[in-house]
Amino acid sequence: MIAIKKVAASALFACAGVVFYVPSAWALLPIQHWTEPSGAKVWLVESPVIPMVDVQVDFDAGSRRDPAAQAGLAATVALMASKGVKGQGGEPALDENALGEAWADLGAALEVGADNDALHYSLRSLTDAPLLDRAARLAARQMAEPSWPADIWARDRARWSASLREANTRPSTVAGEAFAAAVYGGHPYGQRTTPETLARISVDDMQRFHAQTVAACRARVSIVGAVSRAQAQELVSKLLGRLPATAGTCAPLPPVAEVEPLKAPAEQAIPFASAQAHVLIGQPGFPRRDPDFLALLVGNHILGGGGFVSRLTEEVREKRGLSYSVYSYFAGGLHAGAFTIGLQTRPDQAAQAVKVARDVVERFVADGPSEAELRAAKDNLIGGFALRIDSNKKLLGNVANIAWNDLPLDYLDRWTQKVEALTMADVRAAMAKKLQPDRMVTVVVGGNP
Repeated sequence: MIAIKKVAASALFACAGVVFYVPSAWALLPIQHWTEPSGAKVWLVESPVIPMVDVQVDFDAGSRRDPAAQAGLAATVALMASKGVKGQGGEPALDENALGEAWADLGAALEVGADNDALHYSLRSLTDAPLLDRAARLAARQMAEPSWPADIWARDRARWSASLREANTRPSTVAGEAFAAAVYGGHPYGQRTTPETLARISVDDMQRFHAQTVAACRARVSIVGAVSRAQAQELVSKLLGRLPATAGTCAPLPPVAEVEPLKAPAEQAIPFASAQAHVLIGQPGFPRRDPDFLALLVGNHILGGGGFVSRLTEEVREKRGLSYSVYSYFAGGLHAGAFTIGLQTRPDQAAQAVKVARDVVERFVADGPSEAELRAAKDNLIGGFALRIDSNKKLLGNVANIAWNDLPLDYLDRWTQKVEALTMADVRAAMAKKLQPDRMVTVVVGGNP
């Protein structure tokens, strides 16, 4: 154990000396892709400069698969993955404290999380062979053999429920939940976790959800680091080797319905004793795989995603002083994520701020960007592209995005070229196709619209 700690410490010290010399042209590194005999799909970028590897294993087990009455189930499965592993095959059981100590001894880490679409297991380790072997085997135990301690779940459920109750005392939470319910309707993207839904989640429910969704044949594995393809295949085999064996294919999971477009505008004014009115305006947007994604990225940068140089900031903040900040973004996932405009303002100015924001969107959808706005947005996005991929961890996020959304393997190589090629007509057409200013949801908490 002492020897392993020394290796980890010396390797990390060596990494600290070279991390500043990592080349910025990450997009030139080719992405390799293959399917394992288990059915797992793998994406690999060999990045040999630093002796580390980052791995993300994704499963179609996000909150979109939560039963409505048990909203929070996927997040609970992610939470409980770090609370202990079973004893198996002569290996001792580990509780949450022993598990944390085991990772500390290895100088490695496994993070588990769930979002709307996926359950993510993210491993970071040095590539020293004995260390990586032990880290992979420990990660495999957490992935396949969590112990699901009922007493720990009871403790964490109480903590989580208390946190939810406290969050509901904030106007931002009230606004966000009302907005999501109005935009998504009955779609799982709009479900909210509450103390009541958590109370309906048992250890048996977690085990069932895990067994139905976490299988080698369902895994999408993204790897960035100092490993060859052969080493990556060995690593994937270890990571997924404890999951139930399959013949390489899985029965399809039940389909999830698409988000329904809004048929009419909707407005909610929610009383709340707060110094600021919280305003959210929006609608369902588009799935991440939409071919217009880059045109919409550029269009939104001009509209409200570009910070202090956006149209919304110019009209709402600079010209009228209605809000310190105002923003807009698209949240595309496997389904149409929300397009959202957000701002805070004085309650007596809420109605004016809403009107100005709506007018800006309506004019932008009708007219599109100017040549100067388009040029500035392209320069900003292209100039900042290197910062999106300037570390293994950031590059891993981009590779995982390619893997999850079935994007082309050369997506990163062609990103700047495709952004540069966009025209004013492209951006205008994409925004007009996706946004319906006359059918948006408006939620104001604490104001008088």
